[in-house]
Amino acid sequence: MQIGIGLPNQVRDLHAPVLPKWAARAEELGFAALATNGRIAYPGVMDTVALAAAAGATSRIGLISTVLLGPVWPAALLAKEAAGIDGVSGGRLTLGLGVGTPERADDFVAAGHGHRDRGRRLDADIETYRQVWQGKPLNGDNPAVPAGTREIPLLFGAFAPAAYARMARVGQGYIGPAIPSRMAAGAFEQARAAWKRADRTGAPRLVAVSYFAFGDPDTGCANVHDYYSSLGAQNATAMASGIESTVDALRDTMKIYADLGIDELIFNPATADINEVDRLAEAVL
Repeated sequence: MQIGIGLPNQVRDLHAPVLPKWAARAEELGFAALATNGRIAYPGVMDTVALAAAAGATSRIGLISTVLLGPVWPAALLAKEAAGIDGVSGGRLTLGLGVGTPERADDFVAAGHGHRDRGRRLDADIETYRQVWQGKPLNGDNPAVPAGTREIPLLFGAFAPAAYARMARVGQGYIGPAIPSRMAAGAFEQARAAWKRADRTGAPRLVAVSYFAFGDPDTGCANVHDYYSSLGAQNATAMASGIESTVDALRDTMKIYADLGIDELIFNPATADINEVDRLAEAVL
């Protein structure tokens, strides 16, 4: 099981210059991937911007969004943006996509890209992404991306049956929810079952996400609660309860996910203290 680390782009009022420094340090210490988590209606840094910053600051480490809300974007624009990040990184991007929840309708700010029908729109958007990445002109004669652009691997994260079916139909795998590890097995079981129902060969790529905070667990807990407060107090409290703050707890989480056959575990930071990169590396690498 590979171990990655999240970028702190989702921390409220983030001081953005930390992002490329964080990315470079994570690569230096040997993490397998850098991940983003983001919203629009929240004072952090957009997923795509954080990924672009990480792409420019590194040369080897994987990049993944866990997860980006696809339907908030016009499809051709997101496809071109993702292709640019992937190109700058030398082909290291995996695009993790979701559709959002009813409680996050405020993220849908682009005209004509509202909250309703977001799942249906994403299904259509995926076809547009692929047309863009294949170099097919969308309007006029010019393609949107340089020749040689690859089709970026897609992962999907959600709980709805339609999301599992979409993952199995057009994705390379599944990103689990950032809930306490002891509660996550069912989500991955459903992803595997959907893959089997779709008669896909091989196995889906499975990515787990878990929050951590070593230096200041209380602030980390408050940050995660704040980030998920739009889901209601009970859900926000549950999410915050999953933060790990000791070496033993993180290693227990690693064992749980390794036993579940997870391919990659992302430890997502609950604070933007760059020293957390070294603390996590010492604990889990």
